[in-house]
Amino acid sequence: MANMRQIPLTCSGHTRPVVHLDFSGITSCSYFLISACKDGKPMLRQGDTGDWIGTFEGHKGAVWGVALNSDATKAASGAADFTCKVWDAISGDELHSFQHNHIVKSVNFSKDSNYLVTGSNEKLVRVFNLVNPESAPEVYTGHTAGIKHVQFFRNDTHLISCADDKTLRVWDRSTGDEVQKFEFPSVPSSFEVSRDGSVITVTHSNHVVFLDAERLNKIREFQLPTTVNSASLHPDKSIFVAGGDDLKVYKFDYTTGSEIESFKGHFGPVHCVKFSPDGELYASGSEDGTLRLWQTTVGKTYGLWKCLDGSQVNNDSLPAMKEVQAM
Repeated sequence: MANMRQIPLTCSGHTRPVVHLDFSGITSCSYFLISACKDGKPMLRQGDTGDWIGTFEGHKGAVWGVALNSDATKAASGAADFTCKVWDAISGDELHSFQHNHIVKSVNFSKDSNYLVTGSNEKLVRVFNLVNPESAPEVYTGHTAGIKHVQFFRNDTHLISCADDKTLRVWDRSTGDEVQKFEFPSVPSSFEVSRDGSVITVTHSNHVVFLDAERLNKIREFQLPTTVNSASLHPDKSIFVAGGDDLKVYKFDYTTGSEIESFKGHFGPVHCVKFSPDGELYASGSEDGTLRLWQTTVGKTYGLWKCLDGSQVNNDSLPAMKEVQAM
């Protein structure tokens, strides 16, 4: 496979920068991918091919955060119109709209899809009951600046959030209290909890930090050659990928931090990267308005990638399969 060249699948359709993305779990129909964009129109795609499925219409401002529940039956989005919306991911219908008092930057479903957590520029974390949406939300206070990312944690018994106050905080849902805090020298740009819940991957400045999810102590930290906006750890914790301001998508060895390879496919800074649930590919979203899907193992037949006579081709190379486009 040494002569194989990485050929990403390009997913067009957005008209502004793509700022966040999320994968569903593996379902009977493979898995799905949702993207947040400043054009205000989150898009749903088949995760392993990038094929456009639908666009959720209804926001009146840039969408900053998106989420899919594990079985891809519900989607959520947070936007600059001060709302978060919950969607039926099969029909595309809006199910709920929860008003906030400032921009909603992040959304995430609980494992059972009965709750939705949001983080906003109000410096507040809220949890909404989707079974009883008229009930008052759980509210968590403590951050001193706008919240960038939040999600359910430790089998939904806790929440984890990072904010512009340079902190990562853990909240106990049974008491409503902040129970752990980790401080960074600069504002964290993203975080991710590993599939098995054991490692937290955080980016700040030009660093990627890995924390033990139980104790919140630092496992390892690596410095990148650019300001890094997002990083994702492979499900088997052998490698991680990262993207940032130099337009490249990097792959590193998780144990040593050694750069394995890097690819320049985007035409603007990379805002978000994430591995698929099976680890076979990773997706990136960029200032250039596109998503790109990259193979973890170049040369492997998977999705739209075909390995023919020792050469690597994808949908951009086959006459009958053009660049993946939003309809």
